[in-house]
This record gives sequence, structure tokens and C-alpha cells, in this order.
Amino acid sequence: MRGTILVTLILAGNLMMFAQADMPKPTYDFSLSRESKITLAESAAPPEISGKATVYLLERSGYVRVRDGSNGFSCFVDRQTPWNCEPTCFDAEGATTTLPTRLVVEEERAKGKTEDQIKTEIDEGYESGRFKAPSKPGIVYMMSDSIFLLISGNRIVHVPPHLMFYAPYATDKDIGSPPPAPNMPHLIRPGQPDAYIIVVPGPAEHGGH
Repeated sequence: MRGTILVTLILAGNLMMFAQADMPKPTYDFSLSRESKITLAESAAPPEISGKATVYLLERSGYVRVRDGSNGFSCFVDRQTPWNCEPTCFDAEGATTTLPTRLVVEEERAKGKTEDQIKTEIDEGYESGRFKAPSKPGIVYMMSDSIFLLISGNRIVHVPPHLMFYAPYATDKDIGSPPPAPNMPHLIRPGQPDAYIIVVPGPAEHGGH
């Protein structure tokens, strides 16, 4: 069931027109304590990884780096829309290439720019070379139980923990156009520099030893 929810979200698309009426409350709580914000960011990856990662906290003015890591990973709470809460941990490749776009997004939101204006700035940044797509395979951990996304313009849903892998500019055809099923990989942001293949891990199976 949890995998089915994620499939539905992916098929609905990651970009949508926002309804102006009856908008839900944003799911990221800026009033959380510093310690709670760190815990939320670290929840994206196993503690063996997130405990050694660089950590960014999302404040109303944008992201603030509060800890330097030692393993190349960077953990933070992403927001593909202002209503989302997406604890995320990029590996070293993503921290170097994709993370800078996320930092700019929240900085521009804090300045009052619209989502369309921000998207245009990011798109132009990729075209000009200001931003770079990942240059090699890598992993993004999104294993938190606190992932919430806005879909269909005005509905917040809880998304199951999952893993993402860089697939710059990939399309569904590149991954074999798999059918929409929980046990299948799925693509988000197809054709874009920060496209990802998403995989929902299955439940652990125990063989009695």
C-alpha cells in the first residue's frame, strides 16, 4: 500500500498548478527547536551515514549549515513546494551538484519570489553552467518516516521511505518504461538535469537465521 501511494504521486507529477483556495498548512514546522530540526534532517539516512554528514537546517531566511561532516554526505529538509517536508541526504556527488540548487530555491523563497520565478532562475542556471547535473551514478537517501508532499494542488499526503538514484535527463524509455507498480522503479522530473530513479525498498525478509 505504501509503495502504491508513492507510485500515485509520481504519476501525478512533481510539478502542479497550486489552487489558491483551501490550501493546507505547510508541513515543515519552522518553530521546531534546533535539535529537532537536526534530528529531522538526519532521519533521511541510516544513522551510520547521517551521523557523519554535513547538516543544513531550514530557517525562514534559507538554509544554514550547522555541522560539517566527514563522509561527503549532506542532510537537510528539502521542499519541492513550500508545503512539503522532505528529509533528504545527498551523497558527495549530489551535495556538489544538485544541493546548490536547493539552497538557492529556499533563499529566493525567503526573498518573496514566486515558484515560477524560482523555476526560471534554476532552469537558466543549468543552461548557463551555474549549476551542474550529476556526472556519475549516486544515491539520495529519503528513508525518513516524515516525508509529506502536496499533490493535486491542495492535498497533503504521507510518502513512504524510499531511495533515489541520479539519472540526469533520463526519460521513462531509458528505464524500460516499467508499469506503474510498487515493486517497479519510477522516474521523477524526467528529462531534467535533476531527474531521479526512485526505488521503494521491500520489507525485510527473515529466513530464520
